[in-house]
Amino acid sequence: MPAISQRMHLVLLTAWTVLWFIVVEPHGGFSWHYLRTGGELIYQGSSGDGTGGLNLYAHHPELQMGPISFLTAGLFNPFPEATGQFLAAALMSALGLVIVVLAGRSAAHHFLGTGTNHQRLRQRVLIAGLAFIPMWIEVAVRFGHLDDVLALFFTALAVRAVTRGSPALTGACLALAMDSKPTALAFVPLLLALPRDKWLRAALWCAGLVALAWLPFFLGDAQSFAAAKFTIPNHPASALRWLGVADPKTPGWDRPAQFALGLVLGAIAVWRGRWAAVVLLGANARIVLDPSVYTYYTASVLLGTLLWDVIGQRRLVPWWSWLAVIILYGSVFVVPDDSVRGLIRLAFVAVSTGYVLLWPVRERGGRGGRRGRRRPPARTDEGPELPADEEPAGRGPVNPAVQGPAGPADQGPVPGTGPLPGAWTQPSATPWAGPPAAR
Repeated sequence: MPAISQRMHLVLLTAWTVLWFIVVEPHGGFSWHYLRTGGELIYQGSSGDGTGGLNLYAHHPELQMGPISFLTAGLFNPFPEATGQFLAAALMSALGLVIVVLAGRSAAHHFLGTGTNHQRLRQRVLIAGLAFIPMWIEVAVRFGHLDDVLALFFTALAVRAVTRGSPALTGACLALAMDSKPTALAFVPLLLALPRDKWLRAALWCAGLVALAWLPFFLGDAQSFAAAKFTIPNHPASALRWLGVADPKTPGWDRPAQFALGLVLGAIAVWRGRWAAVVLLGANARIVLDPSVYTYYTASVLLGTLLWDVIGQRRLVPWWSWLAVIILYGSVFVVPDDSVRGLIRLAFVAVSTGYVLLWPVRERGGRGGRRGRRRPPARTDEGPELPADEEPAGRGPVNPAVQGPAGPADQGPVPGTGPLPGAWTQPSATPWAGPPAAR
């Protein structure tokens, strides 16, 4: 694949996003009325008929979005309905492009110091992004689900914060994701990807902001808990049917089981040094146990595969992103039988979950304070190893007398052994590089 500049990388992804927006937008906004209604009610306060403000969830349990989503949606209500929907769809589409950039920057930061060929990384982000964008337009434009959009956007920000080792930002972003849509609870194991001594601070930020957003509703009207009991039909194409659940509507145990499965799988992934799989596993838990089969659910899976393909492994071709699009979305159009589509969803979840948890991955990170972080390898499969006499600037021979928890690759140069003045230094090809964190 030819070399791609950072500018061309962004131009191609932007053009791809605009193309899909133009194709889908005339027929979009399928669920936007839920957000518009919730946006009106949440700003209503006590001035209306008493069904809005802090009473919103008690009187409208069908509105399954979080308060941050309604507060954001209400900002578009001063516009005419069609104009507001268009502007919201445009903003949500742009956030998809931002997510791809965030994934690339997170990967670049994660691989700093490992000898990764960042030209190949940029290519991998581009190929995975081309698979991600169509499904993003599905959730953002065709359905207009601002709640999913914000939850996934804040989750992507949380991943970026993890790679920078920021506990406050990680906890805050995960909280905002749950404040946008409660299903983001399955992504909380990302907190465990931080160094152990930062867990408490991250958890406090997360719990505090979740309580700040949700407690006023539950304290204002105890009937708000009714929103947690809202049910939807158990579709014949759901994977639940293949698991032997024949209930016509959502079983009472189903939502807690989704959260529990996502949390357990995510925690196992971090323990296995594969924290980049947390989002994919959380999304898998949702689609395998959810009674509905809306195509916009696949957007959360595609965010998971995007993160896994660019951070969790190093193959140039991001197979999982494209497999997810073809299997989960393509089967909707080419497989007419509901039962077979349900089996396909179940098979994808089983295989992808088994792969990211069990398949051997090179250079798995250590445990404890460096949980989930890779050790810098001597060489990678993405670029040639530098000869000993061509060390990058600022790096000389390693002092064998100093050994850190991750081995000598984490140590600085022996004093007095840096490059000579005027010597060749390796140029940085990292388009998103910043200072390494939590190393």
